[in-house]
Amino acid sequence: MLCACSGEQFKFEDAPQSPESLATRDFSAGGLSSRTGDWESKLEDAQVDEVESTLKEALSLNYEEARALLGRLEYQRGNFDAALQVFQGIDIKGLTPKMTRAIVERTRLRKPRSKGDIIPPSVMSMHSVSLLLEAILLKAKSLAELGHFREAAKECKIILDVVEAALPNGIHEGTVEDCKLEEIFHKALELLPNLWTKAGFLSEAITAYRRALAKPWNLGPLRLASVQKDLAATLLYSGVETSLPPHLQVWGSNTPNANIQEAILLLLLLMQKVAYGEIKWDEDIMDHLTFALSVTGQFELLASHVEQALPGIYERAERWYLLALCYAAAGQNEVALNLLKKVSGQSEAKHKPNIPALVFGAKLSSEDPKHAHYGITFARNVIDSVDQVKEHFKGQAHKFLGVCYGNAARISISDSERALFQKDSLTFLNSAALNMKEDPEVMFNLSLENAVQRNLDVAFGNAMAYSNMVNENSGRGWRLLALILSADRRFKDAETILEFAIDEAGRLDQLELLRLRAVLQIAQERPKQAIETYRILLSMIQAQKEPQSNNSENAKSSESENLVERNIEMAAWQDLATIYTKFGSWLDAEICVNKAKSIELYSPKSWHTTGLLFEAQSLYKEALVSFSVSLSIEPDYVPSIVSTAAVLIQLGGQSLPIARSFLMNALRLDPTNHDAWMNLGLIAKREGLFQQAADYFQAAFELKMSAPVEAFT
Repeated sequence: MLCACSGEQFKFEDAPQSPESLATRDFSAGGLSSRTGDWESKLEDAQVDEVESTLKEALSLNYEEARALLGRLEYQRGNFDAALQVFQGIDIKGLTPKMTRAIVERTRLRKPRSKGDIIPPSVMSMHSVSLLLEAILLKAKSLAELGHFREAAKECKIILDVVEAALPNGIHEGTVEDCKLEEIFHKALELLPNLWTKAGFLSEAITAYRRALAKPWNLGPLRLASVQKDLAATLLYSGVETSLPPHLQVWGSNTPNANIQEAILLLLLLMQKVAYGEIKWDEDIMDHLTFALSVTGQFELLASHVEQALPGIYERAERWYLLALCYAAAGQNEVALNLLKKVSGQSEAKHKPNIPALVFGAKLSSEDPKHAHYGITFARNVIDSVDQVKEHFKGQAHKFLGVCYGNAARISISDSERALFQKDSLTFLNSAALNMKEDPEVMFNLSLENAVQRNLDVAFGNAMAYSNMVNENSGRGWRLLALILSADRRFKDAETILEFAIDEAGRLDQLELLRLRAVLQIAQERPKQAIETYRILLSMIQAQKEPQSNNSENAKSSESENLVERNIEMAAWQDLATIYTKFGSWLDAEICVNKAKSIELYSPKSWHTTGLLFEAQSLYKEALVSFSVSLSIEPDYVPSIVSTAAVLIQLGGQSLPIARSFLMNALRLDPTNHDAWMNLGLIAKREGLFQQAADYFQAAFELKMSAPVEAFT
């Protein structure tokens, strides 16, 4: 009998080999080199019988073992059809119980056997079992080479069934004396899910992976990690949802109930192994984990694993960029921006600039006016790296540079600086529009900046171009278009556009556009219609709240969407309070403003609306207190600054200089505020400066005629 545990005999993975293969050397050892050396690469049926007979006589093998060796020879030569023909002659079904019994008998715990404890001669040797299991494995591989993946998987599964039936508790260290039997079994464990995958049976592939991990099969750390990674990838990308079978649900209520949860657990386990040095860093594991945690919105957990990566895996700038992406996705833009500032800091001055990180820094800075100057720095750094920047990045840099200059103009305290920033904003946005004609974001920002600078005709053309470029209905595009029309005093056209947009928009956009329609109706002095529009708006919000309170499943909408909805509801109550205040319905106005405060107590507009209610009742001291509370919440809230000045003008006397300082501060923050200019005219008139008052009134009139019903930004 050949020694099945020899160091060379079972190395069959690298197929095909030359005729001078390992199997050929096995025959040579038995004195058959003269016969095998002259065999053709493909044997006819008659030759198979002749070779079997020779093997039986020379090596004392039985029929099945002789066929196993001959099949191995044909497989190693690359003759997969011939190998399959030989393997078909082995009665695998009849041998399965014998192999199972042999493994059971020969893998009992190694205890001193009593004299009567003798293994019957009829039990197969472990060498024979290994040889036959190898034949089954090679048969499966031959079928796979010929494209019969489903049949190959069924054959491969026989190996797992045999070993698992014999060893139901798995393979522990030292359980199996025959090292080759364990090796063959491990190869079958790895091969089976791949065969099911290639056959297109992904549910069976997932079951096979789970089967390989369900019991301790002594796979070794690297092999075990490979199976875990492959299972996680299949769970993530297969598109087949398969729940864990009952016998694997050992964690009770903590058992993963979805593919992605199981995949995340596997990937976190692999990352732990990487951290402990059990396996090497594998970027595929991190890629899979990034995808899984991003889909489930667990960005802070993802950031923690990026931070745990050992030095050298990521460059410093790359690590900061990845962390910034995580924290920005989690809504922590300030943290993300602080990380990106390091990328453009002095420590990285000698390194190659990380262009995506700089562009991302410019993008985040463009979203908040207070970071406008940081955004200008980020975008300038991108443009300065001209030799290393592709046109796409340069176009993005021009876009964000234009937006940041526009934001910088709105917070500038110097008129000359503001004018310069506004000019630069349009220059860079127009440059971006030339380089990125297909980018709707450029056109939207160009329209917005022109609207803010009261270039209404240009802004309208850009807004129409943006609407034509976006495939889906954009709520913010329709809103901007309606505001531009309202600034041009074309209220009917604006309302017509909103009616069309409301029917086509998504739910949140629909709520926002409904409120804007109500504001337009107020501007046209149609308060009853406006109140009816607000009633519809609030009933829609309430209708959405009721199923959420009754069904926790529906209450899982994102936090950002809930915040937008709350802000729209609060704004609706504030607007209603303003309407009732104008008509002298003090009680209704108070109810509405209290509703707004119940949603958000520290809203400057809610306290401003309260102040307007007191002012309308000639309760000037109470009004000043409310405006002061509003300004304590947001010191630069222009409507409360102007209203404070208006109350001081009503009080007269020594209050006029204080009122003027308030108004000048308001115009520093918002030079286009027509109410501020109007009140300055009133002060000048009281002081007898009639020409100056006329100029102020003229400025107020012109600005009011080009003012939208609410701010563009």
